Amino acid sequence: MQEEENDNLIYGIHPVKEAILTGKVIDKLLVQTGLKGENATELKRMARKAGVVLKEVPAEKLFRLTPKNHQGFVGFVSPIENGSIEEILPKLIEKGVVPRILILDGITDVRNFGSIVRTAECMGVNAIVLPARNSVPINADVVKTSAGAIFNLPICKEIHFGSTIEFIQSCGVKLVASTEQAKDTIYQTDLTGPIAIIMGDEGAGVHTKTLEKVNHVAKIPMGGKVASLNVAVAAGMILSEVERQQNFK
Repeated sequence: MQEEENDNLIYGIHPVKEAILTGKVIDKLLVQTGLKGENATELKRMARKAGVVLKEVPAEKLFRLTPKNHQGFVGFVSPIENGSIEEILPKLIEKGVVPRILILDGITDVRNFGSIVRTAECMGVNAIVLPARNSVPINADVVKTSAGAIFNLPICKEIHFGSTIEFIQSCGVKLVASTEQAKDTIYQTDLTGPIAIIMGDEGAGVHTKTLEKVNHVAKIPMGGKVASLNVAVAAGMILSEVERQQNFK
């Protein structure tokens, strides 16, 4: 039985290649099992280099998604256009805006991400930055969970995540990472001025390579027995403190 076609589907070697070349966010690319040939091999190489998640599936699965000539490739394109922090940040500074960036290092849960987006937009964040690889897909569930806030906030999936963080810092933006191992709390940390808050996955936290780049680390003080907060809740608390320090002294 054929599944109903999705408006966010793209299929065929050329359309998928064009989507990658033009910077479209492809959440996942399904590739027919055993697919060979120079064009197919090159497209898979391009997709991996762009940080696209590839999954091999039987031809029957692709046919259920679309009966058209997919040439062994069916991709799911994000409903959200990808932003570039290297374009966005200089424009903010030029306009005299004090940048407020949220960097998500390894967040993969769709509902958590949607909730974070909603909170970030409410708290005046100018852009969200996350790695293109091993990161949350930006799909209809994210749109719904964010209550549509994602349409008002640039999302920047960056292929070169480490160098992107260094670029943000080079623009005079202070990097503050949230980690339970920090000595100072968010209430003891200066969160004024141009700032980028870095949040990690609830399990792994902010990656070590990222922590090595930051200016400060800070923690949320807790008095209960539970070891950690949900990352969406934690992001809300930290961004609220940023707003308080910057606008309600």
